[in-house]
Amino acid sequence: MEKIKVGVLGATGSVGQRFIQLLENHPYFTVTHLAASEKSAGQTYGEVMKSRWKISSDIPAYAKDIIISLPNPEVTKGVQLVFSGLDASIAGEVETAYAEAGVMVLSNSKNHRMDPNVPILSAEVNAHHLDVLKFQKTKGKIITNSNCTIMGVTISLKPLMDAFGLKSVMLFSMQAISGAGYPGVPTMDILGNVVPFIGGEEDKAEVEPQKCLGTVEGGVIKSADFKISAHCNRVPVFDGHTVCVSVSFDKKPKKEDILKVWADFQGEPQKLGLPFAPNPAILYREENDRPQPRLDLETGRGMTTVVGRLREDPILDWKWVVLSHNTIRGAAGAAILNAELLYKKGFFN
Repeated sequence: MEKIKVGVLGATGSVGQRFIQLLENHPYFTVTHLAASEKSAGQTYGEVMKSRWKISSDIPAYAKDIIISLPNPEVTKGVQLVFSGLDASIAGEVETAYAEAGVMVLSNSKNHRMDPNVPILSAEVNAHHLDVLKFQKTKGKIITNSNCTIMGVTISLKPLMDAFGLKSVMLFSMQAISGAGYPGVPTMDILGNVVPFIGGEEDKAEVEPQKCLGTVEGGVIKSADFKISAHCNRVPVFDGHTVCVSVSFDKKPKKEDILKVWADFQGEPQKLGLPFAPNPAILYREENDRPQPRLDLETGRGMTTVVGRLREDPILDWKWVVLSHNTIRGAAGAAILNAELLYKKGFFN
């Protein structure tokens, strides 16, 4: 089957680079359109990225000779889908323009996340939210990722919510510096330090999981009704967001019940055998000191949600630790998995 032509918006940034890396030799998609700012437009990707490529593997050969353009749907030349790693300051307007031109937009930006008929899509969690796309007024459609901090948290909560119901959730995040983009956090602010504030992060962490875990009613997504309290912190780890989670349930399960629900969990990606689908979706580590970013981050090629330290909570019911790769599972990899789901469900026929 002929591959779908796709583009990357914000191709020179941290998330854009990860898209370029992960899309190399993809079985469904071929990258033909790269967009970035005026500083890069008109040059080849290879020229621009000589000194700006910040991923350990080399720039994929397929991308080096692509001419970067300004974000403009009129120059997409048959592109059906764009992955957006644009900064929030411009993402909203640009993504809407692509959607109006008939292009499917998979966004990592916050701008459209809380629009009532835009899914915050986590492919294992809420594939049924794709039903609201037909209520978007644009010819193309917009789908967003969640904030990278709560991606793994929401995946860990989904099967437990289905089995036992959720009342309330407490989150304490320890977020990697790569989550701030490049050049990110100043060295003298983060080395040997913890910064107990990330602008806007707690607000997103306290509303996005409910939308991800919500229901579709009357063409809009109705958020779930459990409450979340979040503390978000920047720590001197390069990649990998670690989140300590405490939860109260409608009916308190036993430890073995939680572990079985996690072990048995399979979403649509696993059932369909999608290329980027981790198997298992959730991996529980039995060791007392796991998960750790240094040891567990690459599990499932960076797509698996790794959990550990499940134990009773003296205030709520149960608590555990979640680790997810913020630039793969929390950003580019999640968007690619979402695109694979769309492909398999016939959205590009």
